[in-house]
Amino acid sequence: MRHAFTLEYWVEDGWYVGRLKEAPGVFSQAETVEELEENIKDAYDLVLTDEDSGWIPPETFNRQIEVEV
Repeated sequence: MRHAFTLEYWVEDGWYVGRLKEAPGVFSQAETVEELEENIKDAYDLVLTDEDSGWIPPETFNRQIEVEV
């Protein structure tokens, strides 16, 4: 079964660093965006196959909030 996730990424010290927004704790980095996509998929697979993690992909919700800036 395939599921769509949001890859949020930024550039830090010349590296593409990213996370899956819907999967807390799944982060990775790479030299290119394409490599980051592959690395983040591998990181997600590791989380799912790690029997000790106990992590189950949650049902996620979005909600608008206001924050004083």
